Amino acid sequence: MRRTAQRLRSVALLAVLLAFALVAGSGCLGRSAPGVPAVLGGPSGVEFAGLTDWTNSEPLTLAAQREQRRVVLVDFWTYTCVNCIRTLPYLKQWQDRYASVGLTIVGVHAPEFDFEHDPANVRRAVEAEGIRYPVALDNDMKTWRAFRNNVWPAKYLLGADGRIRYTHFGEGDYDATERAIRAALTDAGRDVSAIPTGGLAAPERDTGATITRELYGGYERNFDTRGVYAAQRAYYGGPDQTHDYTDVTGQRDKDVWYLQGTWRGEREAIVHARATTSLEDYLAFRFIARSVNVVMQPRTPGTPYEVVVELDGRPLKREEAGTDVRFDAAGRSLVTVDLPKMYGLVILPTLGDHELKLRSNSPDFAMYAVTFGAYTSGS
Repeated sequence: MRRTAQRLRSVALLAVLLAFALVAGSGCLGRSAPGVPAVLGGPSGVEFAGLTDWTNSEPLTLAAQREQRRVVLVDFWTYTCVNCIRTLPYLKQWQDRYASVGLTIVGVHAPEFDFEHDPANVRRAVEAEGIRYPVALDNDMKTWRAFRNNVWPAKYLLGADGRIRYTHFGEGDYDATERAIRAALTDAGRDVSAIPTGGLAAPERDTGATITRELYGGYERNFDTRGVYAAQRAYYGGPDQTHDYTDVTGQRDKDVWYLQGTWRGEREAIVHARATTSLEDYLAFRFIARSVNVVMQPRTPGTPYEVVVELDGRPLKREEAGTDVRFDAAGRSLVTVDLPKMYGLVILPTLGDHELKLRSNSPDFAMYAVTFGAYTSGS
């Protein structure tokens, strides 16, 4: 019995590690939580806890969904997570196909950054993404803990009896997820035979190179066991400290960022700590990827700022520009940071090894996270 228990614990630990591996390479790194994810086929007593600020629905309970014999797909997400964003087209398609035959999708928004606790920011993101299924805020992570979840994005499919029938962590396996939805609906007595499947081509990913991991700016992620993202030793002098940094150009490591000028390390972001006039301060990193996205926000409400984007020492070409990039009269490629969100900066035609520099004169410029993609289209 003792050996059996030890084997079960080992399997559970392996499941958690695999869940982390699914998301760690190019997007959101899961927050650790006690235990392991909710058990497949386990008791039907799991319930939402502490959810607030429902959008697209009155507050729901899983008990009420069981009473109505509805199948429930719970999606843990956060709106600045690129991996979560890439799953939304599939969730919206399943909502359109199966809501009328007994599927309830609930987006449980579990925030990664402080500004993601703001209901107005989440509602704006829900509207911008065209999400019509119910979304609720899990700001205290109570439902996250109730499911013993570990990562973004994570999907839990509950049958009409309330038992967890299927789980998936990270992106991909969309056909398998849809098959699980259809099977659960069929078992609940719903007829899905006339409903088509598929239809959204999964994005193709470049192979043969390891893309740059997600980079974090705040010391909360730099001082803990997840890894070290700041290349210069001055950063590690202590939290909430301001330093003058000198960037030594030349050979750059791939999975870290470098600073030039005066910067302050804060809990969630690295912050440009002075106003300048000539864009002399910058944040730089080497990356291997097709796409680059940066999480930023206007720290002074109602006061946007500009960030100039340079690829390999030059402005972006128009065919390299991400969705949020524009060009000024001087030909510079830049982004106006006016909302707290993930900004698409770079989309390259081929996978490559490059350097990106971000420059701003504003003392509000702050980098929270940078994510990378290797997909042949999109982010």
